[in-house]
Amino acid sequence: MFSYCSDPDTLGTVRWFSCYLTNGVHWSFYLSFLKVLVLLAITAPVALSFGFGGAMAARSHIPPVSWLGKGYIAIVRGVPDIAFFLFFVIALDQGFEWIRHKVLCPGWTDPIRQGSDFIVCQQAKLPLGSAPEWAHETYGFFLAVITFSIVFGAFAANVLFGGMRAVPHAQLETAEAYGMNRRQTFWKILVPQMWVYALPGLSNLWMVLIKATPLLFLLGIEDIVYWARELGGTKTSRFTDYPHGDWRMWYFLVLLLFYLGMTRVSELGLEKLMRRLSHGQATSGGELLRKETTA
Repeated sequence: MFSYCSDPDTLGTVRWFSCYLTNGVHWSFYLSFLKVLVLLAITAPVALSFGFGGAMAARSHIPPVSWLGKGYIAIVRGVPDIAFFLFFVIALDQGFEWIRHKVLCPGWTDPIRQGSDFIVCQQAKLPLGSAPEWAHETYGFFLAVITFSIVFGAFAANVLFGGMRAVPHAQLETAEAYGMNRRQTFWKILVPQMWVYALPGLSNLWMVLIKATPLLFLLGIEDIVYWARELGGTKTSRFTDYPHGDWRMWYFLVLLLFYLGMTRVSELGLEKLMRRLSHGQATSGGELLRKETTA
C-alpha cells in the first residue's frame, strides 16, 4: 500500500507492521468483519419473520397449521446447530440444482444419484462453473443466510409464541367486548403487547446469533475465523514476504474484542428498547418505571 513496502527486508519494525497490516490479504481479513455484520443485519429480520410466522401457525385454530408451526419449532430446536448447518446447506444446494436440472435438462436420462455422487447437467449447476468468484461467494452467503434464518427463526417462534400467551387473556376479552373481531384483536392488542414479554428471550437469541456467526467457517465461507487462522499461522519466507511465527493468539484476541464489543453495544441498545416497551405496561418493568417517574 505504501511506496516503501517494495522491499520488506529493509524495513524497521513500525514500517514493517504498517506494510504487513495493509497488504492485500489483510484487507480481505478486514472485509470479513463487514461480512459478519451484513450477515447479522440480514439474518436478524429474516429470522424474526420466520419466527413470527411460526408463532402464528403454532397458535392457529386450524389443526394442520398448528401442527406445522409446532413441528417446525420442535424439530429445528431439537437438532444440534452444527449438524443442521452441515446437513441443510448441502440439502438446500442440491434441492436448487435438482429443480434447475428438471427444468433446463428434460432430456437427461442418467440417474442423478449415482452412489454417493449427486450429478446434474452443467446448466443446472449453482453457480455455473464459468461464474466469477464473487458469484460463488454470494451464493454461499445466500445459503448461509437462509440456514441461519430457519434455525434461529425456530427459536424466535418459540419465544414469540410464549410472549403471545403471556399477554393477559382479560385484555383480549375486553377487546372483543368492545366489538373488535379476531383479526383486530390480534394486531391491535396482542401483537403490540407481546413484545415486552418476548424481548428478554429475543435479546438472548440475538446474543446467541452473534456468537454463532463463526459457523460461517464451517460452511466454507472465508469469514473472520478463517482469515484469523490463515494469517495467524506460522509463515516462512518461502510462502510470504512478511514471515512471522505463530501469531494466532493475537488474531483470535482481535476476534474476542470484536465480539465483546458487539455484545456490549447490543446490551445497551436492548436495554433502552426494553425500557421503551415497558413504559405504561402492567409488568414489573413498567411498575419500576412508574416508581422512577413519581419519585
